Amino acid sequence: MQMDERGKIARDASILLAATDGKTRNAGLLAIAKGLEANTAALIAANNEDMKRSQAENLGAPLLKRLTFDAAKISDVVQGIYSLIELNNPLGATKLSTHLDNGLDLYKVTCPIGVIGVIFESRPDAFIQIATLCLKSGNSVLLKGGREALETNRLLCKVIQEATATAGIPQGWIQNLESREEVTAMLSLDQYIDLIIPRGSNDFVKYIMDNSNIPVMGHADGICHVYVHDDADLEEAVKIIVDSKTQYVAACNTLETLLINEKVAQTLLPLLKKALDDKKCLIKGDDAVGKIISVEAATEEDWKTEYLDYILSIRIVPTMEAAIEHINTYGSGHTDVILTKDEAFVKTFMTLVDSACVFWNCSTRFSDGFRFGFGAEVGISTAKLHARGPVGLDGLLSYKYKLLGHGQCVIDYATGKSTFTHEPSQLDFPL
Repeated sequence: MQMDERGKIARDASILLAATDGKTRNAGLLAIAKGLEANTAALIAANNEDMKRSQAENLGAPLLKRLTFDAAKISDVVQGIYSLIELNNPLGATKLSTHLDNGLDLYKVTCPIGVIGVIFESRPDAFIQIATLCLKSGNSVLLKGGREALETNRLLCKVIQEATATAGIPQGWIQNLESREEVTAMLSLDQYIDLIIPRGSNDFVKYIMDNSNIPVMGHADGICHVYVHDDADLEEAVKIIVDSKTQYVAACNTLETLLINEKVAQTLLPLLKKALDDKKCLIKGDDAVGKIISVEAATEEDWKTEYLDYILSIRIVPTMEAAIEHINTYGSGHTDVILTKDEAFVKTFMTLVDSACVFWNCSTRFSDGFRFGFGAEVGISTAKLHARGPVGLDGLLSYKYKLLGHGQCVIDYATGKSTFTHEPSQLDFPL
């Protein structure tokens, strides 16, 4: 089937899906959860095929970890679906209501975006998270995962299609793309597709933007930072840094560069080196770091690198302002953290750091749609328009202005026969 035909099918399904009620879409989500549980053995077998092929192709350990879809991960995504079911129906919510005049009432009401194309890394759990968020929010979705997950994603799509069909969800609302040629063709379908979400490097996101007229929600590199101020609790700092770096090194919200105030570097670095050595994490550092602990010399390129591995670059800075300058120069606008006891410094840091997520005294790993209570995420947007940070249900919504009248015409207001009142209203859309 040609991509333009597939795009039309997705578009037609999206119109029908937008008209479903929350109960129907939740029934579809429940059917997906049950389908995954019933097909656990088959999914693990398909994933084992992908793992064996990828190991033979010498895929790196962090990427193999992302690719793994075992019983534990299947259980996790199923629990995530149940959590998503419990969230309120995001569609049809009144965001604004105004009495323009007596009997002329304006409402701003949430609705789906329509058809969303998502290009993402080799993470089968991401396939489920993206698909279920799109269903909950009433959007059709075209999914293109990494080729390493070919067999797993193929079976996941089949399970989801069959499950949701039993719940009355329109056929064609979810489709699985398997080749670069299909992605290239998808980028030209601006008459059918409303939004593209590419998850990957800055270069990849830029390529998508340069080769499509479809709006793009960029999810760029995760070059995340922690800055340790001179008054930080150093014992707490070590725990936060180790968690940010090693809790799951293959994630985009993993710490990649640590910035340490020069006043605490002499004390903190030996403690941190021991903790990171225990995790077999390689440290790269600037000249000042190298004078305190044994490290591999960091280069200019290290400050720009998303390792996704057990590697951490460290730089000593004289002030918080220098740390902020480094973050805004080399960071990707993803997630950055300050460790300090002083709220005044926190306020300055959070105001001046130009990132989607800015945290105080906690791990970068909290930058996640599920942990934010969004019911998982389709990605983390480092853009500033439409959606920013972890993109959950809210980021997959648009809205319509719905005006209910009783025969009014503009000529009456243009001639002064009638006048607008523009009175705010607390009423929900009644239909």
